[in-house]
Amino acid sequence: MFEEIEAARERLRSIVNRTPVMTSRTLDALTGGLIFLKCENFQRVGAFKFRGAYNSINQLTPEEKRRGVIAHSSGNHAQAIALAAKLLGVKAIIVMPKNTPPVKKTATRGYGAEIVLSGNKPTDREEKAERLSNEYGYTLIHPSDDLNVIYGAGTAAYELIEDVGSLDLVLAPVGGGGLLSGTSISVKGLCPEAKVIGVEPKNADDAFRSFKAGKIIPSINPQTIADGLRTSLGNNTLKIILENVDDIITVTEKQIIEAMKFLWERMKLVVEPSGAVSLAGLLYGDLEIKKRKVGIIISGGNIDLTSFFKLLEQRIKS
Repeated sequence: MFEEIEAARERLRSIVNRTPVMTSRTLDALTGGLIFLKCENFQRVGAFKFRGAYNSINQLTPEEKRRGVIAHSSGNHAQAIALAAKLLGVKAIIVMPKNTPPVKKTATRGYGAEIVLSGNKPTDREEKAERLSNEYGYTLIHPSDDLNVIYGAGTAAYELIEDVGSLDLVLAPVGGGGLLSGTSISVKGLCPEAKVIGVEPKNADDAFRSFKAGKIIPSINPQTIADGLRTSLGNNTLKIILENVDDIITVTEKQIIEAMKFLWERMKLVVEPSGAVSLAGLLYGDLEIKKRKVGIIISGGNIDLTSFFKLLEQRIKS
């Protein structure tokens, strides 16, 4: 699998943004470690998802590309598939729940994808995408359990280690598990002694429970501000995580907000709740950090700021 990550790295080299690695003296002082943040909020479409989307669509056969692709997502995967498909000249259909925020629909359409609406339950969008795939021959690209999506996602950690050298510990968010799976393959391939920790919202702890049980325990209506981490592990991600990941820990909603606050206020980084979960794990996860070199994958920065700017406008009018 590590060879697949290396191949994806070459495939994506001239396509993805080589996102910056940021440091903070304050963060180092707080933890006693050397902390390196891989900032995928600066990736194309604002999230790591573009890596996996492009890597997957790029490898389709000419016939599959001619028929088009379909994905189900209300967030970053939708935009990633839309942009990757546009760059590769492939038709993209995105199944989104009716309650998807308008800003996300607008962004997805802006990249050239066609949106089909579904019911609001996660199973609604999955069933509709499956049905349309079967009916029209679209290739379904799963947001996390597709192996080529996983390999593409793993290139973020690969770049991080290329830039800063061997690490002792790497933390990544986990929802469906694509990013954590890919991260674990890269880390164990480049620095085998390093530990890989997944971080998940306590209010959506199905990956934590699945990891402990050794089998998939589905997520049932999780209520967390980290909306990108509400999905469940798949067969591929669970297998890779059980093989390569050392532990999964959970953080509270308040801890996620505190991590976001640190990133926004102290580091001037606009990071979404899902992207801040890994830092929350560093700050509140009771991990041994002192004198250790630690990598943090910041997964994305797409957050709806409509209400914030409306508040500023109201202040101007008043």
